Amino acid sequence: MRLEGKTAIVTGAGSGFGAGITRRFAAEGAQVLVADINEDAAKQIAEEIQGQAVRVDVSKADDIETMIEAARFAFGDIDILVNNAGVTHMPAPLETISDEDFDRVFAVNCKSIYLAAKVLVPLFKARGSGVFLNVSSTAGLSPRPNLNWYNASKGWVNTATKTMAVELAPSGIRVNALNPVAGETPLLASFMGEDTPEMRAKFLSTIPLGRFSTPEDLANAALYLCSDEAAMVTGVCLEVDGGRCI
Repeated sequence: MRLEGKTAIVTGAGSGFGAGITRRFAAEGAQVLVADINEDAAKQIAEEIQGQAVRVDVSKADDIETMIEAARFAFGDIDILVNNAGVTHMPAPLETISDEDFDRVFAVNCKSIYLAAKVLVPLFKARGSGVFLNVSSTAGLSPRPNLNWYNASKGWVNTATKTMAVELAPSGIRVNALNPVAGETPLLASFMGEDTPEMRAKFLSTIPLGRFSTPEDLANAALYLCSDEAAMVTGVCLEVDGGRCI
């Protein structure tokens, strides 16, 4: 019960890493608002953990405000926000990516963190505490060819995490990030271009531990960084990658 008495919002929580984090937080005693653009998926996870669900497009300011108000209505205070929702573009030469795909990647992966911070930072400052956890990617540390703008968006997340951490530390607010290698999530096929045994073998050959990351791997790391056990940890971009970035 390492999060007993805590409240949390997890975005992109209807599947993949977000669902894993949500389940672990709930198992450790937290009340969790399950936020996802797929409302049915959010409701399914919320029912499983006896939590609350809300549909949210994290790239839209109105949706972010509605999400945070829903959490405040359900729980009162908010202790933790996990910015997990993310998208990518299909692998392709950087000059061929459409304006629409570029804008969508940066709106979901980057602007969403800005929008959430605008609303939540004043609430955290008023309380003198709060935790942000941004789910980034090894793509922001060790970029792969043909995912250029996705890589760049995750590099932005890493830098934003560190600058948020140093600015907000005097207010008692901690900000960290997770950098997972690709896992068994809905984005896996997009990263590889196609999900075939040959592409999986090629991808896995770059991971020293020889497997993809799992929602449980990310949940364990998220639990630590969002718990009071990590009270002295801020500005960290933790690699959960089986050694890929070595």
